[in-house]
Amino acid sequence: MQLSKKQILALKRKRGERNLTIDELANEVGVSRFTVSRILHNERQNLTSTTAKKVNDWLIDQYTTIK
Repeated sequence: MQLSKKQILALKRKRGERNLTIDELANEVGVSRFTVSRILHNERQNLTSTTAKKVNDWLIDQYTTIK
């Protein structure tokens, strides 16, 4: 399974807005830092549906939660 370009862009934006390291982002999303690094650098994505769901759920939380 792959993330869309828009999902990857949103992940990059939120990482930048919150000034998160790859390790911090990985911990928040609940995936490995290796996976986050692959996603952010647009390397070949062969994500499990569980990983894709975690990323998508995190993005939704970021855009729908008022902080």
